[in-house]
Amino acid sequence: MPNEHETVGAYALGILDDSEASAFEMHLAGCEWCAQQLDELAGMEPMLAALADLPGAGTPSIGESLSAKPSPRVVEKLIDEVAERRAKKRRRNFYMVAAAGALIVSGPFVAVATSNGGDSGPGGGGTSTTLSANPAKEAFDLIPDKITATDPSTKVAATVALQKKDWGTAAVVEIKNVKGPEKCSLIAVGKNGERETVTSWSVPDWGYGLPDAKTDKAKQPLYVQGGASFDPNQIDHFEIMTFGGEKIVEIDA
Repeated sequence: MPNEHETVGAYALGILDDSEASAFEMHLAGCEWCAQQLDELAGMEPMLAALADLPGAGTPSIGESLSAKPSPRVVEKLIDEVAERRAKKRRRNFYMVAAAGALIVSGPFVAVATSNGGDSGPGGGGTSTTLSANPAKEAFDLIPDKITATDPSTKVAATVALQKKDWGTAAVVEIKNVKGPEKCSLIAVGKNGERETVTSWSVPDWGYGLPDAKTDKAKQPLYVQGGASFDPNQIDHFEIMTFGGEKIVEIDA
């Protein structure tokens, strides 16, 4: 698979397979550059999909009508890729319906789950849930170098796990006792005063890491990962800021 930054165009066109799309979405959660590129490319796939359904799609006249003025061969290739992708999705949906019908005819099946005290409904009273991987938490657990702080006013607690990389510093932040709805960013502040956004996220209405919450998901901390170009020894501290400009916790490095 190519570098994640190079797949944003293919993702916008909808021509990645499911595993590639999932890997890119995981990367997208912590990459502002790719998010910005995706916003700029967001209208491209529907346009090409519409062209793929038109008679004579991919002809030079259609290529010449596009603002970027690509060659007709490039336009034909893009349209063919989108058309083929849509055909694959239709075939996959057909096979899924057929498989579901076979299951109904052949008898009941068993879904495997695990008991971990999580929610099974809005009241959170159930104990059987299907587990999903959390790469950010796994990375957080594996990194030994961690720094922690709790803000005395907001009561928000944060722990940042730091790992030196050739390109700078990888960081995973664990956030507790944060209420939503809110949008936040982790900012690395260098000893030279420079500031870099490490990663950003949204806090839903129910919040994260709230010990008195009524649901298990609201009691769980939030884990988000990102990176900065600073070396670890160049970082003075981290700040978690809301998009409105409020600093809710500062973590000294």
